[in-house]
Order: sequence, then structure tokens, then C-alpha cells
Amino acid sequence: MSGHSKFANIKHKKEKNDAAKGKIFTMLGREIAVAVKAGGPDPANNGKLRDVIAKAKSNNMPNDTIERSIRKAAGAEDGVMYESVVYEGYGPSGVAVIVEALTDNRNRAAANVRNAFTKGGGNMGTSGCVSFMFDEKGLIIIDKEEVEMDEEELMMAALDAGAEDFAAEEDCYEVTTSPDDFSAVREALEAAGIPMASAEVTMIPQTYTTLTNEDDIKKMNKLLDLLEDDDDVQNVYHNWDE
Repeated sequence: MSGHSKFANIKHKKEKNDAAKGKIFTMLGREIAVAVKAGGPDPANNGKLRDVIAKAKSNNMPNDTIERSIRKAAGAEDGVMYESVVYEGYGPSGVAVIVEALTDNRNRAAANVRNAFTKGGGNMGTSGCVSFMFDEKGLIIIDKEEVEMDEEELMMAALDAGAEDFAAEEDCYEVTTSPDDFSAVREALEAAGIPMASAEVTMIPQTYTTLTNEDDIKKMNKLLDLLEDDDDVQNVYHNWDE
């Protein structure tokens, strides 16, 4: 994953250590369960499941773990049911924050997220209070060291597949798509043998907020850390220019 790409870093990643990697697998297992429930266990007939599988593979989730998650979800008639919930709010100095959760207990999830905002010097807002400040986009990150194609060839492959934009960062390429075209572009690049460091639909800020006060920076990091430690939280997006 790029360490220099602003877009690649807007989602607070959970890849700090081995324990965090275990959390990622748990989160991906929930996403697989929701995708299977929505469209069935066969990736060939379930585009959402294909996308989640690709995301799982880019996070180094073993194939047998992926397959076990699909089988478990397909047979979980009376198992735990997860629902998707989105929370919006503000961090210190008005930083916009969107929190996506998959939970089996809405009350618990809401209380924990609200607590994180409060302890992080912010406040949880109403639905839609900050989402208008973000654009939903498909974002594919390609590590320059992993791809053999030259930049122009790769750009043409992405644009021909339906990508909206192609950008070269210091150590990666970014392919941006509309949410509707994301699956088709990802699958076209995959079919062309292009390795992807990550591929997912994400929220990209239209503008960024800079924090200069040291106390605000500490509070913002605390907010993100508390959300990261919450098992219900899947994704966190913000417009803090770190």
C-alpha cells in the first residue's frame, strides 16, 4: 500500500500489527456474510461477493479462510445476522468523519461510536451531515514494484476498462471509477494479470482539513484509535489531511 497517496490513506487502516490483521479477517468475514445473504454463495452469480473476495485476497486472507466464510454464511440460516449502519459526525476543528459498521446490535454500535466521538473531542451528527462532502468512488491501488506494464500501457488498460481517472503517485498508481463501474474495471484488470494492492469502493473527500493545534491532533488520533478498536466498525473515512 502506498505511504504517499492521500487517497490511499483517507481510510483509517487496521494494519498496524498481527492482531490488527486478525481483526481485518473478522471484518472481511462479516462482509462476506452480508454479500452471501444478499446474492447467494456463488461468486459467478454474485458481483458483490466477487468484489469482497478480491478485497479479502488483497488483504492476504487465505483462500481456505475465504471459502470457509462463504460456506458458513451460506449455512447460517439461524446464525448471527449483521446489518450495515453508517454514522456521521465531526472530529476536532470540524474534521468530517464517516463510520461504516456491520453489527448484530445497533444500540451497542451507536453507543460505542458516540463514545468515540465524545472522547475524541468531536460529536456524532445526523445522517447526511458530512457525507455530502465526500464522493463515493471505486479506488484501485496498484503497487509500482508489482506491475510489469509501463505507465501509459497501464493507464490505457484502465481507461479502456471504464475507469474515470488514472493517477501516478510516488510508489503506486491509482485507478478511480464510478461505484457502478468498479466491478467491471477491477475484473478487467484482474483478467489482464495486473496485481492490485487494494480494490474497493471508498469515500473520497472533496476538500481536506488541516489540524495545527497539537491538542486537536491528539484528540483526532484518539477518535480514530477508539473507532479502530471497535469490533463493529468496518471502515472509517475522514477529511483530515494528515
